[in-house]
Amino acid sequence: MPANKKLLVLPGDGIGPEVMKEVVRVADWFGDKRSVGFDVKEDLVGGAAYDAHGTPLTDETLALAMDSDALLFGSVGGPQYDDAPRDKRPEAGLLRLRKEMDLFANLRPAMTFEGLLDASSLKEDVVRGLDILIVRELTGGIYFGEPRGVETMPDGKRRGFDTQTYTEDEIRRVAAVSFELARERNRRVHSVEKANVMESGVLWREEINKLQENEFPNITVKNMYADNCAMQLVKDPKQF
Repeated sequence: MPANKKLLVLPGDGIGPEVMKEVVRVADWFGDKRSVGFDVKEDLVGGAAYDAHGTPLTDETLALAMDSDALLFGSVGGPQYDDAPRDKRPEAGLLRLRKEMDLFANLRPAMTFEGLLDASSLKEDVVRGLDILIVRELTGGIYFGEPRGVETMPDGKRRGFDTQTYTEDEIRRVAAVSFELARERNRRVHSVEKANVMESGVLWREEINKLQENEFPNITVKNMYADNCAMQLVKDPKQF
């Protein structure tokens, strides 16, 4: 028989432990009913890890994550950690996992079910049949760009600054994921950025269009500004 897959469960904070408890039940069900075995380990992340170890992600937990076949992550954060140092806040553990594990493509599906249409804040005819897959770049951009910080200027006033930066390789690899997924769906990709005011957006648009033209000519690309995209998601979400 094939070896069991190794799962690392990181419940985290807030609702995370409650959700992950049920996820483990599902994994156990597969072992009992479908002969699909998992070796499940559990560890701390976020505020729970900070409370226990003084850091939101220990090196030992990161090593366990790197050695696992899958990582099941709950949630992190809470108002009690708002005053913690930036590098000790629960979210820092999540960002480190993303960066160290190179989790660059975040898939966020959004679909509707007929029996739940009246639960939407949008009209039923607007969301009926909705099936969107958002692909979000996760390891570049402003979350990880340098320099960043808060400094005191010569006049004594303080300012905060962050750096938005993308390399062409970072753009092309997440775009390739989007195009490959689009091949199995509606062969359409909406690329969202702010090329009208940001240089990183200009590079993003150029690289997306080049990749589509050279490697994915059967995929239709529509470039869209982020603020317009937000409006279109509410006005006409099925266009995506």
